[in-house]
Amino acid sequence: MTELLSHFRFSSPLWLLLLLPSLLLLCLRRGRGAEATLTFSTLSVLVSLGKKLRQGPGSLSIPLLFVALTLSILTLARPVWRLEFQNRTASGIDIMIAFDVSLSMEIDDFYTPEGVPIQRLDAAKEVVTNFVRNRPDDRIGLVVFSGQPYHISPITLDHEWLLNGLKRVKLNHRNGSGDGTVNEQGTAIGSAISAAASRLHARDAKSKIIVLITDGANNSGKISPIDAAKYAADLNIKIYAVALGTKEGRVSSNIQRFPRQEFDLPTLQEVARLTGAEHYWAQTNAELKNTFQTIDQLEKTERKTYTVTEDRELFPWFLIPAIFFACLYALLIALTPPPTPA
Repeated sequence: MTELLSHFRFSSPLWLLLLLPSLLLLCLRRGRGAEATLTFSTLSVLVSLGKKLRQGPGSLSIPLLFVALTLSILTLARPVWRLEFQNRTASGIDIMIAFDVSLSMEIDDFYTPEGVPIQRLDAAKEVVTNFVRNRPDDRIGLVVFSGQPYHISPITLDHEWLLNGLKRVKLNHRNGSGDGTVNEQGTAIGSAISAAASRLHARDAKSKIIVLITDGANNSGKISPIDAAKYAADLNIKIYAVALGTKEGRVSSNIQRFPRQEFDLPTLQEVARLTGAEHYWAQTNAELKNTFQTIDQLEKTERKTYTVTEDRELFPWFLIPAIFFACLYALLIALTPPPTPA
């Protein structure tokens, strides 16, 4: 029933107003008619004639005429089965997310609104998921990195496929079992920027962006973050650098040899400055969400949606029965003509 109401339409609904006068047929059928001009002493002669008219085929003539007329009016109103298709175009903004999956992302110094501690990795996954879903018209790709970058998703409009890849991202265990998404230890920020920029360089987009999410300092890879940022700037790519972690959440020595390298804000600030973007430091879950909301506002998308309407004409389903009942009405009138005076 819901599908019927959502798809069935009348293209010319004003014709339906004719249904009101057509109801007069039923009213006239039950009316007394004109008063008799002759007076009979007895109606026994007319009883049998009236009975035949009421019980015979002639009694169906008015209902048949009403049905034929109603179907004809519905035909004039042009009933259609309407299908609507929406086609959206990409906004022209291409985004690569460079996501840190080094061991330090295991630290649980972020908290849910209920006060439950969660890992930096899970907090970042949540905000990235919301960020992607809030930008349905942008092409977005994902690269994760620790000691080296690893591509999870190319730049695509298939965001569910990208987010499914993000869900499967996991860290290496401390025992070095090698079951993480990226086996190499370390934090190769420069290599991650370079890998993301290379993907964007091949794109023909009016705006190209890298969102860098990290909680550490560059200590791996063959290219420095500054050199990678200069390379991105030459390609007109902006880098929004987001640092994660609290001042108290230092990495223990069994995870990172030099824990005070955890925050390298000057380098991230310079990376953002060189590309004409902004840098952020999120120390709480709320700050992290606000950071991505700010980036979302800074990079507004121009959404273009086209709606294509297809109407399938249904009038033959009304016209053919209307003709049938009209012909049947004419046939009954021909077979049962009104009585003529003797």
